[in-house]
Amino acid sequence: MPINARLPLPRKTLFRLRSILLIVMLAVLALPLGGLYFFRIYENELVQQTELELISQSAALAATFRQLVRDQPRDNDYGYVQFSTSLTQPDTSNPRQEPIGNAFYTPVIPSVDLIAPIEPPRPEARPSTRAVDPLARKIGKHMKQILHDTQQITLSGIRLLDAKGTVIGGREEVGLSLAHIPEIKQALQGKYASIIRQRLSDEPPPPLYSISRGTHVRVFTAFPIIEEGRLQGIVYLSRTPTNIIKHLYENKGIVLLATLSLLVLAVLLILFVSSTISRPIRELLRQTERVRQGEQREVEPIQNPVTKEVAQLSESFAGMSHALAERSDYIRRFATHVSHEFKTPLTAIQGALELLHDHIDTMPPERREKFIQNLLDDTQRLKQLVNRLLELARADALETSKDSSNLPNLFKALNNRYQDRGLTLHFSRPLPNTALAIAPDALETVVTNLLDNSLQHRAHRIDIHTSANGNNLQLRLHDDGEGISPANRDKIFTPFFTTKRTKGGTGLGLEIVTSILKAYGGNIRLGNASQGAEFVLELPLFP
Repeated sequence: MPINARLPLPRKTLFRLRSILLIVMLAVLALPLGGLYFFRIYENELVQQTELELISQSAALAATFRQLVRDQPRDNDYGYVQFSTSLTQPDTSNPRQEPIGNAFYTPVIPSVDLIAPIEPPRPEARPSTRAVDPLARKIGKHMKQILHDTQQITLSGIRLLDAKGTVIGGREEVGLSLAHIPEIKQALQGKYASIIRQRLSDEPPPPLYSISRGTHVRVFTAFPIIEEGRLQGIVYLSRTPTNIIKHLYENKGIVLLATLSLLVLAVLLILFVSSTISRPIRELLRQTERVRQGEQREVEPIQNPVTKEVAQLSESFAGMSHALAERSDYIRRFATHVSHEFKTPLTAIQGALELLHDHIDTMPPERREKFIQNLLDDTQRLKQLVNRLLELARADALETSKDSSNLPNLFKALNNRYQDRGLTLHFSRPLPNTALAIAPDALETVVTNLLDNSLQHRAHRIDIHTSANGNNLQLRLHDDGEGISPANRDKIFTPFFTTKRTKGGTGLGLEIVTSILKAYGGNIRLGNASQGAEFVLELPLFP
């Protein structure tokens, strides 16, 4: 009885297991990296927010400085003519200073970035070698209290410089020069400058703060004070950005929400892995356990395996389970048939021996010879049955070889042999010299069994036809014998079924043919013939 593998069920789109694992691993890797990236972006935003605040403060202080310059008397009676000349008249001696234009809005955009290299701490101030403009010094003294009050609120370091880079206002370094500092040099050109420098502190930061780059930096901005194209001074501010740990604590509600979101994402990842990998495997394990305990006959393919590997594993288990179930049924039926086939001649032998044992002295010679002949016939039948069973066992356990064969060589050898036995082989056209993926001895066993069947059914001629059928060669054997009755068409491939039992038939010939063809990937079926019998063989072609 042929055992056919179960056809795979149609599947939805499946993913590879390694793709699932890659997605999970990337997601797990992305969580800390994403957190770190968020941390850096958030920290950089705090630094730029600090610079924006310094720009706002600088703009307000610069506007105050310009207004104080405008408010100065320009009359010799007050003695301020020299002041107004030095700060209010365009300076044609410095070609680097250019008018800023007539646009009403001149916004300054924050430009610092923690990704850029952090500069060393600010260089120390140097003694000034240039005289300070008297009006600038007067305004610096006038704004001293303004700067002090502003610093108390903003916590910024404030220095007010004249047009030469000398400090004219602030709590410290008044009278010293900062013109050698890079950001001041750029501001002296009439351009806004900002920079991040290392922050020196007498006390080390807490251990948790060490993960933040912004805990040991300070933002410096140099804002030029320009009036009618003339550089009047510089507002030089500095401030340490808000610590990100402190800022996160102040916004702990948002942080808690983000943490809960990450936890939900982690739970979703766990559920994703469970549904794509663990669940199908657990379902497969449950089925195998039910089969082991006898509660289920076969393992069924998993309906939603999700991944290709689990789908292949499920189909492999289902195919193996189906094959084992069919093999078990086959062995059970085979054992029943074997016992029946052996029981009939053994019963006859036993009866004949009992009669001979009891009546051998009084039994007529003719009757005694008849019983002895029956014993010999039954013994011969048992011997033939055992030989056919051995052939079937070898066919079932056949180890295929990679040898090839072809039909012309086979039928050339068989033609004379069967012609002497009264069976003529007729070919409708020359046989193709195509290599077949079946060993020559195996192919000969298949064909000789079919030819012997034709002889048993009184055939005298067999018509042989061949045709290509994809990767197979189709071979048709049509004899002119007694044929097969409609009632027996469904039984001829059943082991031990034969209509020629009295002539030595065992009913195992077609079973042997089927087993050999199955081992090589071929098959056999009964054709539709109005007269005689026709068998159709599918023989695999050699690749």
